[in-house]
Amino acid sequence: MTTTLVDRYVYTALRRVPEQQRADIDRELRASIDDAVDARVEAGESREAAIETTLLELGDPDRLADSYAGRRNFLIGPELYGVWRRIMMMLFTTILPIVVVAVAVIELFADDVTVGSVIGAIVTSTIGVSVHMAFWTTGVFAVIERTGLGQAELKGKWSLADLPKYERGALSRLDFAGTLVWPVLAIAALVLQQFTFTDEPLLDPANWSFWWPALIVLTALKGVWALWVYRLGRWTRQVAIVNAVQSVATGALMVYLLATDKFFNPAFTGFGDADVDLRSWITVVVIAGVVLGSLYDSFDVARKAEQARKGLPARVPGTGNTYSIG
Repeated sequence: MTTTLVDRYVYTALRRVPEQQRADIDRELRASIDDAVDARVEAGESREAAIETTLLELGDPDRLADSYAGRRNFLIGPELYGVWRRIMMMLFTTILPIVVVAVAVIELFADDVTVGSVIGAIVTSTIGVSVHMAFWTTGVFAVIERTGLGQAELKGKWSLADLPKYERGALSRLDFAGTLVWPVLAIAALVLQQFTFTDEPLLDPANWSFWWPALIVLTALKGVWALWVYRLGRWTRQVAIVNAVQSVATGALMVYLLATDKFFNPAFTGFGDADVDLRSWITVVVIAGVVLGSLYDSFDVARKAEQARKGLPARVPGTGNTYSIG
């Protein structure tokens, strides 16, 4: 028996259909194809052209089989997608940075630490943790999507209270939490590298007489500033000026220590015995990062304050449009 183009299409569709449904779907699908082909032939097409056009309109036989079998051809549907996206955003913006910093700090205090081993630990932990978070979170949601277990609890009942507040310039809770996390991690890392896990700290211990406590105070003030902005609920010139003073003071302190070779501990041997002066290269890179970061932070907050003062339209995330939000 010669296998026709219609036979090949039908067989391809049936292979993804449960066996007990194949006979019925075979008859239904062939009848549908024959009716469409006959209609095209009566309209003047040749039978071969009519068959090809009909099959092309039916589309991918695998997708057609999924529709016959009532099988979902998506991993996470629209009912759970919003919850999945919010959880993924929280994991990658909050949990991942904390884990990566913790891994870096632990690696920093290892006995045979080198700059390369710290960088390697950061890269591998970032990739590994990201893959695991994305895979397992998506896998759990895919199971929930197909079994329905816990779906009602995840979706919850939406109310008007769930609408975001689009106040101009106010820090969202997520922004506020993120602004607080980094000062806490920076202070913890500064203290732990000195007093735990290693005999030779990375940073110069002589600075505990003044410079490190001063840096801790300036870093903590960033958290206080974030709390002030969050409670104030808007950007103002006073907010921008205080932020600029704090950023410049912190940056100037770090640049001074780096430029005068008072930042890293002279007794620290973790930079290795490479042909290049790794400590000097790292110093230049950190200085550049500190200067650029301080300038950008000051400019960004000043720009927001000026926009708020002039009542300029602000872009609402996710809309692609700008609106004047009072």
